[in-house]
Formats: sequence, C-alpha cells, structure tokens
Amino acid sequence: MPTAPRDIPTYLSSDATLRAKILDACGMTCTFCHNEGTPVVVDNHRRQGGMFTPAGASGRVSIYAASNGVTFLPAPVNPDRSFRAALASLRDRMGFSELHLTGGEPTLHPQLPAIIALARDAGYVVCMTSNGENGARQITRCAEAGLDRVNFSVFGTTSAELAQVQHVRSRDPERAARKITALRESIAACVDHGVRASANIVVVDHTHVERVHRLLDTYAPELSVRLLNSLDHGQASLDAIDQVLTERGAVAEARYITAGVSGARTSYRLADGRRIYVKWIRPVRLPHTCAGCRFNNDIDCQEGFYGLRLYRSQEDGYLVGVCLQRMDLCWPVEEFVHSRIADEILSFRLAEHVRLVKASTRWRSASDPS
Repeated sequence: MPTAPRDIPTYLSSDATLRAKILDACGMTCTFCHNEGTPVVVDNHRRQGGMFTPAGASGRVSIYAASNGVTFLPAPVNPDRSFRAALASLRDRMGFSELHLTGGEPTLHPQLPAIIALARDAGYVVCMTSNGENGARQITRCAEAGLDRVNFSVFGTTSAELAQVQHVRSRDPERAARKITALRESIAACVDHGVRASANIVVVDHTHVERVHRLLDTYAPELSVRLLNSLDHGQASLDAIDQVLTERGAVAEARYITAGVSGARTSYRLADGRRIYVKWIRPVRLPHTCAGCRFNNDIDCQEGFYGLRLYRSQEDGYLVGVCLQRMDLCWPVEEFVHSRIADEILSFRLAEHVRLVKASTRWRSASDPS
C-alpha cells in the first residue's frame, strides 16, 4: 500500500473490543475464510481434537485449522447466565466496552436479538460482522435490541463476482444472485432502522481489482467502505490494494491506531471526493507470549496480536483465545481472568499507548469513525 505522508493526523485510542464467535453456521464458502480459527463444525463433527480438517465436503474452509493446534469444536452461544457471566468477567478484568459478534454468519443465529440485548445490559456497545444473508429477517429486532453497527462483508455486485471468491461447489448463478439480493436487503434494513453500516471488501490479488472498483462504485456512496487484505494471500493482496488506491487517485488523510492490538486503518480521499478506509496490520507482538512462538517472524505471523476472542466450546464452556494461528493459547474464562497473560495484555496495552503518545506530537484522541 502507498506509504502515507508522515504529517497526516493520527488518531489514537486503546483497545476495548472483545470479539465473540456466536455460531459456526454460514451459507457462504469464501476461499479466504479463517472462521475465527476454529474448524468448520459440519465437516468435523465426528473428528477428535487435533485431527480436524481445514476443508471438507461443505466447501467451507478454515485456513489455519490444519496448523493452529485447535482442540475444540465451537458451539452456538446462548443468551443465558453463563454467557452473561463470561462477558462481565472479561469486561471487569480487561476493560472491554465493545462486543463484536462474529461467526460463521451471526444473522443465522435464531437468538441473535436476545444475545445483543444481553450484551447491552452487560455494558457493551454491540457490533457485528455479517455477509447479510439473513439480515433482512433479523435487523429490525436487532435494532430494537440495541445493535449499534454492522460491518457487511461485500464480495460482488453480480453472481459472477461473488462466485470468484467462493468454492467451486457454490458457484451456482441463481444461488449467488439470491445472496447478493439478501445483502442489499440487509443493508437497506440497517439504513431504515438507524443501524450504522459499513462495507468490508477483501482484496485477494490483482485478478480482483476490477471487482473491487465495481464494488466501490456501487457501495461507497451509501456506506463507509473498508478495503481488507486477505491474510492467506500475503503480499499479493497488499499489492492489489495498492493498485486500487493508485487507480482511484487516493490521497491519505489520517491514520487510526488502537494501542495494544495490531489492527489499524488509514483513511483516503478518492479523486471523486469520496472517502474509503484501508485496514492494515501493525507488527504488534505480546512481549512474552509471542517471544518464542514459531510464527513470530515477518512472513508467518499474519495477524500479530489482534485482540481477544470469546468462544463457546462444545465440551469445555467459554474459552478466551489469543491468536488465530495459535489456538492452543485458549483458556477457560475463569482461568484466563486470573492468568499472567491477562496481566501481560493489560500492561502491554498501557505501555504501548504511553510509548505512542511520547513518540509523536501529532496524536489525537478519537474513535475510529469507520
């Protein structure tokens, strides 16, 4: 990606977001999916821990499952006392104030509005990542429950474009057309009910550049748009984002950095006056936990320390995960909140915030508007 000028404003905040995988089901078969580090349940329900396959008959993938040491299958989250207790423990221990719901596809969860309402009652602002396949049926009740924002994963404006990032078994044109219609209806439902909406566009490689241009033309006027690199495609994905920005005459406006985690964004003004955001990964590592990791190098570590994730295991209850590529680093919530790694994360978050402020006089305190 183009190097942003050093003199653009940089907005600094501290990490306060917990991601929660609320179910594993999904009606898409995206070829770059990490599935929050867990195996695809429908392809692994008869397999034992450590023997999971990263791809199976469903056509879905979990790109790290073959090497990340995952030992459990995820179960759907229920809006019950145990979920409330897990949220409260992590809120109080880690200072979390935002809950980001993921999957699978969250809108397929039949109790999604109740999950949102429970999290709101527990003191969280609730957001969600969705492909929109069931949003039109859910958004009204989700808005009433207090849903704040949806980041829609947008893959195409035509069935052919959607098929480009799907498993070969899922490339039926009529099926793809239904998915695109459902996405548009979900976005419209957010607009109608006052739920903030943004479009996440994964840029796989240079063969997807024209698809991204068409998506920008379709969605940028009504949604906040973010370009995301594909973790599984490395530099080819980053180079493709660079090509899109160059062809759009993009000019960097501001950086948004969250102390304590690797995710960051840069906003760009396009030649036509519109604004888009590009997500990028900072080389953030936990000082002790990451030090001896076999992936701790510039090539193999694809996400850095991105933040904490909450899972419900089919056998072990609620677990906290530290890294998609190291799912052996998962602990029961009650163990995690009393652990040294929780102390390490909190100390690192504070130390990095102090370091970043001291390193620059251009920091501004603000929330990421994307």
